[in-house]
Parts: sequence; structure tokens; C-alpha cells
Amino acid sequence: MQLSEKQNEYWNNATKRWNIKSGATRSGKTYLDYFLIPKRIRQAGSGLIVLVGNTKNTVERNVLAPMRTKYGEKMVGTISSNNNQVRLFGRTCHVLGAEKVNQVSKIQGAGISYCYGDEVTTWHADVFNMLKSRLSEEDSIFDGTCNPEGPKHWLKKFLDSDAEIFAQSYCIDDNPFLPPEFVENLKKEYWGSVYYDRFILGEWIPAEGIIYRQFADNPHKFTTTDDSDVAYARIGVDFGGNKSAHTFYCVGFSADMKRVKILDEYYKKKEITPEELEDDFCDFVVRNKQKYPLWEARCDSAETTLIKGLQAAVIKRGIAIDIKKAMKKRITDRIRFVNVLISLGRFSVVEHCSKLIGAMCEAVWDEKKNEDVRLDNGELNVDSLDAMEYAIEPDMDNILMLR
Repeated sequence: MQLSEKQNEYWNNATKRWNIKSGATRSGKTYLDYFLIPKRIRQAGSGLIVLVGNTKNTVERNVLAPMRTKYGEKMVGTISSNNNQVRLFGRTCHVLGAEKVNQVSKIQGAGISYCYGDEVTTWHADVFNMLKSRLSEEDSIFDGTCNPEGPKHWLKKFLDSDAEIFAQSYCIDDNPFLPPEFVENLKKEYWGSVYYDRFILGEWIPAEGIIYRQFADNPHKFTTTDDSDVAYARIGVDFGGNKSAHTFYCVGFSADMKRVKILDEYYKKKEITPEELEDDFCDFVVRNKQKYPLWEARCDSAETTLIKGLQAAVIKRGIAIDIKKAMKKRITDRIRFVNVLISLGRFSVVEHCSKLIGAMCEAVWDEKKNEDVRLDNGELNVDSLDAMEYAIEPDMDNILMLR
């Protein structure tokens, strides 16, 4: 295997109880682990072997699937749906998602010889803290990878502690095997946002100030009067109440799935009856179905009663549209995705969507928080941002794959 200078350093020196690589995306952090994990498993004692990621699906996608391609299905099995176990290199291993605190119960009371951690900064802190007591075997060892977050993140505080840690930091240029054109394009994707410092330079930088900096600096660059080039569209819905607004956004996608365009908006910040909301939604759907291929809406999943009302209303009026709950992915993932599209010039807003344009220009990070949180103080318009993101997020992964 051919390794970079940083990868060789980790291979030879990562012998502490805690060994953690942080830094830029595509800098070679995880690739090394496709060789390291088999080595660790062969050396592991009689305790449990555990693989932990943000979710079981991310462990499969980021770790198991690439290793299965490299070593074959006999050496790298598939995760059992019954007990979340997988056979790796002759050992039974446990796979856990760590995004929620209730995952802690799955590792309580078990001594762990080896734990591999993927995307550690996305975990719930309590899961990581439980691991500290479970790595109780004489030869227990942990390998982890992550992208940096803010300097107040719980993992950064751990890395700066006096625990037995071997820590490495990677920037994108630490990977000499990437094509220069790819590196240049990746730098363009994150330019002008906090993600450039984190995902390109590999630094633990706080999220401060305006979120969509490039958009806010020149909104006219990203607004348009052209609502064509739409292969299909989807509506996102955020329900109001308690001083927030009801918002609908119709979002269009190009045939090559590389361009996203905000086509139409509805914004009402006053108390209305459920019947009025249903009538306004039906009118919004009809108006946009006359212009675009539109067959789906995604609604804030916290309001199931209102969603059922919308579903009944469109059936009553004979409007063909599928109304589903929003996926509600991590807000920071949604923000990062939109910033990537903005950096690549693949995001635009039809100019009459003035509420969204204003919201994107004014959106800021909450500097009082220890983690990345979009400020929601009742004055800034986060309702438009949420509804727009609900419409986009089902296609986020597919669009990123085509970038």
C-alpha cells in the first residue's frame, strides 16, 4: 500500500489508548483505516470490537462498503438487522449509531478491546463519554476520524486534555494522491465560508457572523427572473405559530441535478385557521403545478395534525401531490450543502422570493452556543430557510455525488 507522509506517521505512531485523526475532507484520514482496521482486529484481545458512526448507515457507507470492495464479502460481511453485528476478518463486531443519547445503553456494561469511530464530531457526547469507561481492557485502543468543528466542541476539549492521546491534524494538501483539478474544485466549493477553514485547512474554527457570506455580499448575483430549466420541483413547508411564520417554497431542480432554483414562496406571519392554511396551500400547489413538474411536498414533521389536514385538503380538491414528512437532516449539513451550491454558482432564487433573499442575507451563527447553531431569536426569518431546506434535502446526497 502506498501511504502519504501523514498516513505513515499515524501507522507507525498511533499506539496510544486514544488515536484520533482530524482535518480536511478527502485528506486521506479514512483511507488509511481500510488497512488499519484489519490490523487492529487481529491484535485485539477477548473484549468486544465495536464500530461507531453517526448512524449505522454511515458506518456502512464510509467504512464497510469500501473495505468489502477491497477484501471481499468473506472478510467483510454485512450488518445484521437483528443484532447490529457484522463479521470482520473472522471476528464478530458490533456496529452502533452515535447520533442519539439512547445509543449509550447499547454499550453499557461491556468491556471493549477495540473501537473504531467514524465522524466522531457528529456523535452525541454521552456516547463518547460512555466509551471512556468501556475501553477497560488492558490493551483497549480507539481509532477515530473526524472533520473539525468549533473550538468549543466537546471533542476538541478532549483532544486538548491530558488523556493518553495520539492526535493528528490533516489539511487537504496532505493528500498527494488527489488530482490537482479535484483539489482546486473542492477549495472553490467551500471558499467564503467557515467550511473552508475546517474542511480544507483542517482547523477548529468557530462559526461566526453571516452564514451565507457569498450570497449576502452580492445577492443580485444569485437572483434571477428566469424560472426555466426545471426538470422537476418539490415544495417545502414550515408551519408557523408562537411568533413564527407559515412558509411554503417551491424549489426546482435541473435535469442534470446540478442546479437548484427557488421558484416561488408563501410567507404569512399571522394567526390563521387550519382551514385558511389548507386553502392557501392548495392554491400554492395549483399555481406551481401549472408551471412546473411538481408532485411532492415535504412538511415539518413536528406538526402531524397540520400535515394530515393538508393531505385531506388536496384530496378533497382533487390535486395530485404526495405530501410527506420532511427528512429534517442536521441543520448544519443543510447549511453546508447550500453554501457549496452557492460557491459553485449552482444556486439561484427567482427575484420575487424576497423573503428568502432577505433571510439568506441576514442569517447568522449563534455565537453564544458551544456548537454550530443558526441564530433563531424570533426576529430573524429562519422559517423561510427551513421550508426551503425541507424541499432540497431529499436530493442532497445525489446532487453532491454529481458535483
